[in-house]
Amino acid sequence: MRIATITHWAYGITVVLTALSGVSFMLSSNSALQERAAAEEHLTLDTLAEELALGAEVRSDEARLYVMRGEERHLQAFRAREIAERRLEAVTSELAARDPAPAEVAAIQAIDGQAEELDKIEAAAIEAYQNGNKAAAQEALFGAEHERVQNALLQTVAHFRDLTAVRTTATLDAARERSNWWSLVAKIMLATTGALFLAVLYFVLSRRVATPLRHMTGIVSRLARQDYSVELPIHRRADEIGEMSDAIEGFRTNLIEREKLDAERLADQHMKDLILQMMHRVQACRDQVELTDVIVRFAPQIFPELAGGLYVLNEGKTALARAGLWLDPEHSASEFPATACWGLRRGRSHHSGVNGADVPCQHVDPPGVATLCVPLTAQGDMIGLLYLEEREDGALEPAGPRLYLELIAENVGLAIANLQLQEKLTALAVSDPLTGLFNRRFLDETLRRHARDRRDEPLACLMIDIDHFKRFNDQFGHDAGDLVMQFVGQSLREACASSGDAFRFGGEEFTALLPSFGEADAVALADLLRDKIGSVALSHAGQVLGAVSISVGVAASPTGGSVETLVTRADAALLEAKAGGRDRTIAASKIRKSA
Repeated sequence: MRIATITHWAYGITVVLTALSGVSFMLSSNSALQERAAAEEHLTLDTLAEELALGAEVRSDEARLYVMRGEERHLQAFRAREIAERRLEAVTSELAARDPAPAEVAAIQAIDGQAEELDKIEAAAIEAYQNGNKAAAQEALFGAEHERVQNALLQTVAHFRDLTAVRTTATLDAARERSNWWSLVAKIMLATTGALFLAVLYFVLSRRVATPLRHMTGIVSRLARQDYSVELPIHRRADEIGEMSDAIEGFRTNLIEREKLDAERLADQHMKDLILQMMHRVQACRDQVELTDVIVRFAPQIFPELAGGLYVLNEGKTALARAGLWLDPEHSASEFPATACWGLRRGRSHHSGVNGADVPCQHVDPPGVATLCVPLTAQGDMIGLLYLEEREDGALEPAGPRLYLELIAENVGLAIANLQLQEKLTALAVSDPLTGLFNRRFLDETLRRHARDRRDEPLACLMIDIDHFKRFNDQFGHDAGDLVMQFVGQSLREACASSGDAFRFGGEEFTALLPSFGEADAVALADLLRDKIGSVALSHAGQVLGAVSISVGVAASPTGGSVETLVTRADAALLEAKAGGRDRTIAASKIRKSA
């Protein structure tokens, strides 16, 4: 029941009880008035009867004194008392007109008759006295008849007093009983009204209002502190408190939804910020190794629930090799053919899930796991692949992460394509197309950087020339000569792979720069290179080309001179080696000692 309904009912009942209490008090007051009237009537009748009796005696005494003494004052007093007695008799007649009890009426009538009879006796005695018959007058006033009538009157008055006393006492008791009863009823009504008021006050204000409001105040305070874990008690009340509870529950639900939306918005903004940071770094990468490192570092931060790897297509676009991974993916091979991935074959993202809704990629093992393959493309060309697998169930279900993954894949694909193009252009600019070694331009740039940045650090230089190279061109053709050039270049690259860089200086001459090498170490490496090249018999187009020999000049810096003269000194040593019979290694320091 609603509080307003309870209040209205309580108000109505209180009004009714108050009205009944008022009526009871009015009836009690009326009974009290009746009690007072009965008491006044009893007092009036008793006083009247007493005055009748006393007046009769006094009048008789005045009459007797008059006939005994003859004094006029006694006669006047008798006349005065007679007038007063007539007035009392008139009052008695009025009482008879009030419809008293029959016994009282009979007593009143007897009093009237006896008083009349006594008046006649006394009036006759006074008249006899005035006529000079004093003895007769005295006889009449002191005789037995007068005594009898007077006593009868007094007895009748006494009887009348008894009758009125009984009647008025009964009336008084009845009025008092009614007054007490109605007063008790009024008190009960007032007590009931007070009890009802206190009950309503306790039930409505304390239990139905104050207690729930205290609970709700605590709940609202916790909600204000953003403690949305608070649970509202289930009231199941169809009143204002229930409506307020429902409103607070709706408010709490809205706050939880808003907090959830804010958390999602913040998470989405954080993801966007991380993606933006990654894109800035991707654009600043100088090679694919740096780009892979950036992706491997940022991908776990952006998608912590997804493990994955970055795959790059080979130059022939036939296979993919994993360039980097994060969070230890378990279900994809490190290398696989391009045809093994449905994402590459379709040219769009491919999601294979545990429910078998789509065909799984062949490079995924086992095939039932949830994975996502996002191809990397640039200008319509396939570049590579972003592979991701779930670490938590449902991580690939939201559309938001997949959209961001495609955005990342688009930018990473463009970045890899740009870096590959840059690497190709750089290779064309600094490499020799025949041998694959660095060219003369890159040699000069490398020497300038070393002279500028690391002048005081050790650096050795090998100047290499193929002995009798013209013989291969003249005897077997230029293709055979190219083969010899490629063989020597490959051997030099392998010898310097872990210790320096190899260059084609020009024609059949090659150069090697060996950082941190002294002259002796460089000479030892040159001898090993000569032995390796000389130990191989080349053939071309079914023709045996024979053994190839090289001459090597070695120079070092800064012990043997400056970096700027390093190549010149090594070239001078090479000329000395060729002049000394070829197929040998000469150090620049040996030339200075000979000189």
